[in-house]
Amino acid sequence: MEEALNLNSITLLIVIALACGFGMVRLRQPAIVGYIFAGVVLGPYGLGLVHSPEGIDFFAELGLLLLLFIVGIELSLQSFRLVYKTALFCAVLQSAVAIGLTWAIGGLLGWGFEASLLLGFVLALSSTAVGIKMLQEIGEFDTQAGRVTMGVLVAQDLLVIPMLVTAQSLGNGPGTGLTPMLGVKLLAAVAILAGVVVVLTRRGRIELPWSNYLRTHAEMAPLANIGFCFVAAAVSGYVGLSPSYGAFLAGLILGASTDRRPAFFMVAPIQSIMLMVFFLSIGLLINLNFVLEHLFTVLVLVFVVLVAKTATNITILNALGESWDRAFISGLVMAQIGEFSFALAKAGLGSGALDRDAYQLALSVIAFSLILSPFWLVTARRFHALGQLPLTGLKPTFATIYPVAFARMHWLALKARDITDRIFYRD
Repeated sequence: MEEALNLNSITLLIVIALACGFGMVRLRQPAIVGYIFAGVVLGPYGLGLVHSPEGIDFFAELGLLLLLFIVGIELSLQSFRLVYKTALFCAVLQSAVAIGLTWAIGGLLGWGFEASLLLGFVLALSSTAVGIKMLQEIGEFDTQAGRVTMGVLVAQDLLVIPMLVTAQSLGNGPGTGLTPMLGVKLLAAVAILAGVVVVLTRRGRIELPWSNYLRTHAEMAPLANIGFCFVAAAVSGYVGLSPSYGAFLAGLILGASTDRRPAFFMVAPIQSIMLMVFFLSIGLLINLNFVLEHLFTVLVLVFVVLVAKTATNITILNALGESWDRAFISGLVMAQIGEFSFALAKAGLGSGALDRDAYQLALSVIAFSLILSPFWLVTARRFHALGQLPLTGLKPTFATIYPVAFARMHWLALKARDITDRIFYRD
């Protein structure tokens, strides 16, 4: 294949990714698992369909910008006001625990201050896109547990702004690290974001300058909205903040405007495309050789992350006054690491806070946590129900947690024994 991305390679990549996504859906698993898998297999460390670093980086950045823009549109700041105290306290405490944990582990493993802090940021966040999908699949999206979970996810999305600014300023180069300029950037980013959130939550729908024109020229609305996203991202990057910050801010503003409803219907058809582009690009960035070489380490870290984040989330929410059942559901849904964490890891690599191996380890753990989070939710909820059942051993426990899989394995075992009997005990 050619070094650069071209129309043929992009077309083939998307078609194969869609096929993998459909395959996962048929297996009753999230399509994003198929997209990540397709990216890993077809990327530069797999079959090599795409092995241009520039093309992959562009693919990933484009997918991230548009995904965050869509997430900003969909976030309901008015609903966030109803649970903002619990949500903000929970998000801040989650981040503090994650940073403390990585700091402690980093001290034992010899990590630098910058790497420990950045990996704490990465660990603290959960996936809004995956969380919404999981809440919808288990029928909890419109319940109190769903509202609390969405509130915490919104709070995390807001906290990621100072995290991104910090990640871009860490490292060993000139002007990096904990400098006065970093403090200025953080104050500016937080002040702008806080001001926008306060304005948007204390008034009705705002009227954008181009709204009246677009009402009479509806065919221009999609281009105008996407243009708003890219302009905001470019301005944000130009002033020293993250382009992702600008895209997310543009989504928040558009989502609180009178154009929210048409914009929502506009982005709905492309939302699945953006999810595919983003998670496919993440798969392309993952070094398959690194994953296979460090598979045990990656799986152990993923298991520790899922357990630690679940326990932390449940404990914090329960301590903040949520019932055990609501805290349990919310803690499970937020156990994975989020899509914003990919942006933080990329920023850390660019600033020098993470070396190439640490970056690949972070990518692998994030991707596996996203892949395994639906399985974790199902397994943990079924384990939660085991306390009501009298189980006498491993076999009845497995049969209770995974009844369909147990029935199929039992049928295969009977068939295998029947074939063995015919071979070895026939006359």
